[in-house]
Amino acid sequence: MALVITDACTACDACEPVCPNQAISAGDPIYKIEPLKCTECVGAEDEPQCVLVCPAMCIEPDPDWPESKEQLMEKYNQLHS
Repeated sequence: MALVITDACTACDACEPVCPNQAISAGDPIYKIEPLKCTECVGAEDEPQCVLVCPAMCIEPDPDWPESKEQLMEKYNQLHS
């Protein structure tokens, strides 16, 4: 499942540089995650790096993008092939 950044985002920029898929970008006023690029770091890391570094704890699973680990891995492979 892709991740989403909630309104609690402080726009600190901690999440954007750690995303292996370049799925995170500055929005107005908060950062955004592109669901077509978000793999929850499957294929690159053991857990979502953005969640680990977020001081506001405002990144959570997006219920509108349900995906299995297999689908996330397939998406990662497509992004990095």
